[in-house]
Amino acid sequence: MSSPSPSTSRLAPAETEGAALNDTASIEDTEAHAIRVLLVDDHDLFRTGLRNLLEEQGVEIVAEASSGSEALHYVREAAPDVVVMDLNMPGMTGVEATRHISRDAPLTRVVVLTISDQEQDVMDAILAGACGYLLKDASIQELMQGLEAAAVGESLISPHIAGKVLQHVRATTAAPEAAATIRTELSDREIQVLKLIANGKDNAVIAGELHISPKTVKNHISNILMKLQIENRIQAAVYAVRSGIV
Repeated sequence: MSSPSPSTSRLAPAETEGAALNDTASIEDTEAHAIRVLLVDDHDLFRTGLRNLLEEQGVEIVAEASSGSEALHYVREAAPDVVVMDLNMPGMTGVEATRHISRDAPLTRVVVLTISDQEQDVMDAILAGACGYLLKDASIQELMQGLEAAAVGESLISPHIAGKVLQHVRATTAAPEAAATIRTELSDREIQVLKLIANGKDNAVIAGELHISPKTVKNHISNILMKLQIENRIQAAVYAVRSGIV
């Protein structure tokens, strides 16, 4: 797999803010301690450049790994808050490693950072448990937003990727039985929130449209995830689209 070198990557100051399917983490939630991050990428030069950029932002890099199996070792040893995961690596892939981490270390969140914007790669990563999916041409600010969101159990996926994923889901999959589950398990208000999540609205927009507080939105989302037995709002959006309720 080819990776952009740190000198050519667009990991630089962002010109725009916000992302679809994004819970923007509160600075107050993360400033009490540095986010502890494990970097997983099979290209040493890219990892070194990324480490330097993140450390400049106050991130604590607890370890680096060049393969999925090595990543699992460091997750057990260092218990990072967030793993920044490449997808295409020799041996165990990033998707396989993400699946293991989600199952065995659920308090450690995975943010995928890759060059691939292929729908299948995104779907595989999300269904494996990744709570963020960013491309390697993202800005350092976008990556920090993803890490901060992941560290407090929220999700971020770039708008370009989000649109492609939901379009792909609409075109290729359907699970009408999920609609019955949604209507049985969720309250009317929770269904409203779920529909807005699936349409790419963030918490602030959902709060405004439903005339409720952002804290109430977060509570509704927590209930939705628990009742539908899914891990994050990205999976919730996929679930809603597959069900046909949006």
